[in-house]
Amino acid sequence: MDRVVLARHGESERSVDGLTNGDPSVDVTLTATGREEARRLGVELADDLIDLCVTSEFERAQETATLALEGRDVPRLVLADLNDIRFGEFEGRPLTDYRAWAHAHGPEDVCPGGGDSRAQTVARYVRAYRTILKRPEPSVLVVAHGLPVRYVLDALEGRNPAAAVAQVPYAEPFRLDANELREAVELLEAWVASPVWPT
Repeated sequence: MDRVVLARHGESERSVDGLTNGDPSVDVTLTATGREEARRLGVELADDLIDLCVTSEFERAQETATLALEGRDVPRLVLADLNDIRFGEFEGRPLTDYRAWAHAHGPEDVCPGGGDSRAQTVARYVRAYRTILKRPEPSVLVVAHGLPVRYVLDALEGRNPAAAVAQVPYAEPFRLDANELREAVELLEAWVASPVWPT
């Protein structure tokens, strides 16, 4: 891989209502606005050579990729390691409830009810990006979720993962070269080895 474009999915039925969805077996599609955002992403990517599209297992990510790449013959790869965080007992509940829990707990605390810790989630994203960096295709589009995109963007600015992070806009492309992605992944990998929230 030489170049990568990172994008969050378009607005989904749950995200517009401020509800969590970290279970890929739950069908959550894009809203009409989200489908339009995905098509706009396609317009923005019209001049980008894309040799491979990588998505998470979630319907909202795959639907965004399908609409953005409409009319283009681009191979797909689904990586479960790119999946959104598993929210455990907070699944389907207001995102504000999960965020209140996360802000009150450390990065290695596992979300109750079968969820993930934030450190486990970042470790998954590191594995996913390592897989992408090893791909033979020169130009890769990644359509995933806010956290895996935000953590890379923050890492490029020298910031470690935090309990509270800035939202990533829906279906907006962020273009990086392989060296930038590798640098970000190395910072995230170092944080996973000794995860502490920044003060």
